[in-house]
Amino acid sequence: MYKISLLPKAQNDIKEIAFWYNTKKKGLGKRFVKNLRFEMNYISKNPFLFVNRYKNIHAAVVKYFPYMIHYQIDEFSKSVLIIAVFHTRLNPKSNLVKRV
Repeated sequence: MYKISLLPKAQNDIKEIAFWYNTKKKGLGKRFVKNLRFEMNYISKNPFLFVNRYKNIHAAVVKYFPYMIHYQIDEFSKSVLIIAVFHTRLNPKSNLVKRV
């Protein structure tokens, strides 16, 4: 199992998304975070299972929500760094350049 860590900007992404969903329907932000945690847990067990989208950045879809988790794998330290959580309509390539 790989250790998961998040960049501060990724943590901020999650907070903003959860807040937005909660403004649409009470409890929906909590459901988003629950699904996100489930996916991150799955990534920690199988980090190479998901698509390598850009050089060394992998992406996994959050179930039931139009968001993708973008992350890097450090095989040496057995860790995964969550770089961003972006809506699937955004161009992550241009946004990820600013973060990595």
